[in-house]
Amino acid sequence: MAVVVVESPAKAKTINKYLGSDYTVLASYGHVRDLPPKDGSVDTDHEFAMLWEVAADSRKHVKAIADALKTDDTLILATDPDREGEAISWHLQEALASSLKKGKTVRRVTFNAITKAAVLEAMAKPRDIDARLVEAYLARRALDYLVGFNLSPVLWRKLPGAKSAGRVQSVCLRLIVEREMEIEAFRAREYWSVKAQLVTPRGAEFEARLTVLGGKKLDRYDISTAEAAELAVQAVISRDLTVQSVEAKPATRNPSAPFMTSTLQQEASRKFGMGAKACMSAAQRLYEAGHITYMRTDGIDMAPEAVMAARDEIKRRFGADYVPDSPRMYKNKAKNAQEAHECIRPTEMAASPDGLRLEADQRKLYELIWKRTLASQMSAARLERTTVDVGSADGQVTLRATGQVVMFDGFLAIYEEGRDDEGEDDGRLPQIMQGEPAKKQGVTPEQHFTQPPPRYTEATLVKRMEELGIGRPSTYASVLTTIQDREYVRKDKNRLFPEDKGRLVTAFLTNYFKRYVEYDFTADLEAELDDVSAGDRNYKEVLARFWRDFSAAIAETADLRIGEVLTTIDDFLAPHLYPPRADGSDPRVCPVCHAGRLHLKTSRGGGAFIGCGNYPECRYTRPISVAGDEEAAGERVLGEDPDGVPVWLKTGRFGPYVQKGEATEEVPKPPRASLPKGWSPADMDLEKALRLLNLPRPIGPHPDDGVLVEAGIGRFGPYVKHGSKYANLPEVDEVFEIGMNRAVEVLASKVVRGQRAAAEPLKVLGDHPDGGVMSVMAGRYGPYVKWEKVFATLPKEMEPESVTFEDALVLVNEKALKGGKKKAAPKRAATAKKPAAKKTAAKKPAAKKAPARKTAKTEE
Repeated sequence: MAVVVVESPAKAKTINKYLGSDYTVLASYGHVRDLPPKDGSVDTDHEFAMLWEVAADSRKHVKAIADALKTDDTLILATDPDREGEAISWHLQEALASSLKKGKTVRRVTFNAITKAAVLEAMAKPRDIDARLVEAYLARRALDYLVGFNLSPVLWRKLPGAKSAGRVQSVCLRLIVEREMEIEAFRAREYWSVKAQLVTPRGAEFEARLTVLGGKKLDRYDISTAEAAELAVQAVISRDLTVQSVEAKPATRNPSAPFMTSTLQQEASRKFGMGAKACMSAAQRLYEAGHITYMRTDGIDMAPEAVMAARDEIKRRFGADYVPDSPRMYKNKAKNAQEAHECIRPTEMAASPDGLRLEADQRKLYELIWKRTLASQMSAARLERTTVDVGSADGQVTLRATGQVVMFDGFLAIYEEGRDDEGEDDGRLPQIMQGEPAKKQGVTPEQHFTQPPPRYTEATLVKRMEELGIGRPSTYASVLTTIQDREYVRKDKNRLFPEDKGRLVTAFLTNYFKRYVEYDFTADLEAELDDVSAGDRNYKEVLARFWRDFSAAIAETADLRIGEVLTTIDDFLAPHLYPPRADGSDPRVCPVCHAGRLHLKTSRGGGAFIGCGNYPECRYTRPISVAGDEEAAGERVLGEDPDGVPVWLKTGRFGPYVQKGEATEEVPKPPRASLPKGWSPADMDLEKALRLLNLPRPIGPHPDDGVLVEAGIGRFGPYVKHGSKYANLPEVDEVFEIGMNRAVEVLASKVVRGQRAAAEPLKVLGDHPDGGVMSVMAGRYGPYVKWEKVFATLPKEMEPESVTFEDALVLVNEKALKGGKKKAAPKRAATAKKPAAKKTAAKKPAAKKAPARKTAKTEE
């Protein structure tokens, strides 16, 4: 017998079905070793020797494999077919060294799809662990450790409030910040176009755009004002128009290549708004279930047998006309393409989405992959593009109409790629004959303004990183997740916005570690790592060259003072922090005292804000994200309350607020109230301020028990309160208007909602082997699995919708054993290991090391 090791229990279960009882298939649950998050884990003085440690939550998995090897002589490492999978196999071999001394055999197998044929074929062709891929992994891991472990402390000391910096993460953040600065620096330019609705002699209508005026071809900005546009309109109206030319040209559109990791993430984002992390999670499950080939790849070629299967399926579904004469071949254009993998494709071309039982996200993603794969081997679409010029006899005016007709749909019959920049598709034109008149039905001018570059979506950011050669396909999802988790970037309506913290980190790195956030430097380093995996470079030489310059850059920051750093960042971010004011005054002059100048400052608790240099005489402050009109509103008196006390509008480091009176020795903290979300400082008046300052507002005694019911605005928004019970209100304005009937209704519905949320599961998974239903529930502190009186919290990376019966069984069994409440089902006890790893990392005090370890892996 042989022991086969894979990464996950789901993968182990699928492979075990194919191999049968002659093999013991176990899961390593990912990486079993990592660098301890402490100084010296990479010894730069001794050829970058690396100190590895078996993670606490991995020891039991390693022991389970070692125990199996006591009776089995062969260890088969069947981890994923990429650099990371090779590294996991190497770590397992090293960690199991003591169990492999007595004549045991270690072999490595890889398969690109978890199908019976692919697995059995791989088992028949075992090999040794690929030392070159392992060295490429070691180089990458060491680089990420050296950057993260040495650069992050510099950030913590010199830039209060910053969390950490990673090798690829910092470059990705720079892309987002620089795009935002482009948007802020953008100044719109006005221009006009003129369109005419024309009619043929047969009564058919079509639209044409003015392209020649005064005998001169128009450029985009030639009509720059409303007056010029009106003159152009009159020039068209005053002339008779005739069709001068009709030109029809054939055209073809070829299908896109099949998916690789980055293009799958891009298309899932465009079509479904699916983030990179969610996309890869769904793809992982499809792969482990045997539905698709390996999903971390930058290869776009397809196995010959898969190509033929696709052509057969196309012919069966659409007919012979949709199959090209010869198979289509695709070549990767990415700068750092090096993984010799297939594209992402279905394992069975005939397996349409309708014939598979899949969860919602997996179904959408599988259908996308299936359609794209078939389309990539289909005939081109044939089009006819028509251009019609309509003009005046004197040549002073010409208008152009364009149209497009699909003569044969080809691959468009099944799939069309999404676009980041949606343009106007040319519609079909009516029959138009050269020399015939074109009657005017209406001529209209249209005003336009140039638009700033769009903010990145996850799709366009992945595309840009790929173009620059930054990062690897397998790292994009973790890099994007990391910069959002650290609150450097936020995602709003699928667009990525840099947070103030992210701007500060980018400004610091750009000024003090410029080389290491340059796009070319990062891409060149990726190329060197690829050379290591190809056997063309020595990984220790790559590390030595990098560390020599990087350590010198770190040393240069030792004597930096925080004040000096803030001054540098203040100047770097000046266009964002101090935009031009509407009145043309100096944007750095304090809007309150008009004497001090505004500067970037840090607070005791970390974070940054803008404050007046005339402190303590002037205490004006504002967040660094507040500028322009909001800042110009400044600090002002809104009026006096009925007792004659002045009511102020002020701006603090946490945003604008209203205050009654001034701070004195007798009243060091006068009444204050922050402006609710959506309230603009420019619109504030005395009435609004007094309404805020008088909150919470008493509504009256509750009709059931006489306890006071109040309305107010709290940390989580507007609410009504009855004793210790709170219920949220949908709108801020309702706080000032709500009566008792409405308040009682809101409070009652909150109780009902709370009961229903506790009673209605998000997902019913089935009966536990020991009896009792297992369900996924929504809890106050996150989703969990419920089984009778056992409640097991879901790991952070596990989405409620993706929880399977096996996942739930593992979670509740482990929780039951830990709490001593029930016995785990005998059949499943061996699988109840996965959550222990995750729970330990989340709950035990020692788990504080886990984030650093995880960060180091995905820091990039």
